[in-house]
Amino acid sequence: MYAFIEGKVCDKSAGTLVLEAGGVGYLLNCSMTTLSAAPAAGETMRCQTWLSVKEDAMELFGFATMEEKQMFLRLIAVSGVGPKMALGLLGALSVQDLNMAILMEDTTSLSRAPGIGKKTAQRIVMELRDKISQADMPKAGGAASAGGKPIAADGVTEALEALVALGYSSVEARDALTRVHDQSDKAEDLIRLALRAMAGA
Repeated sequence: MYAFIEGKVCDKSAGTLVLEAGGVGYLLNCSMTTLSAAPAAGETMRCQTWLSVKEDAMELFGFATMEEKQMFLRLIAVSGVGPKMALGLLGALSVQDLNMAILMEDTTSLSRAPGIGKKTAQRIVMELRDKISQADMPKAGGAASAGGKPIAADGVTEALEALVALGYSSVEARDALTRVHDQSDKAEDLIRLALRAMAGA
């Protein structure tokens, strides 16, 4: 119903943002990431939106970027993950880090978000890992990993495919790449480092 709302920021509080557009104040449920990106009161902001309609309530959700909205929609499609839980994940991890955690089956990182237990994290990985493409991932020189080094998704994906082609299981390959992906952004280096990690070197 609402693709986006552009208006003046009237109020920011824990979990909500009020935008005034056309004389109407819209209360948007937002992640901490979107709230952090929102400008000061009185300034203009455009929020991508999603409307939740239930029998007893209608709620608007707002997102600073289309990428965050798309990840939100993916998350709420996972069994057992509701809108508030999805916002918690988006506030705890950036979209890029969420994509990487899902691709690398890093349930530990996902479990750091409020309300996300081990089983829910595993379900998110299981249902979304095949939906993460290279287009969803940061490129070299783009978003940084937790260690501050840029992550090249193409390199990780190529390394993962190469290790599986060499006969390693996808679980073994992902586990090894999770340990070394912050050491290089080149596929050949990641393959070498992962092989060394699996050999215990």
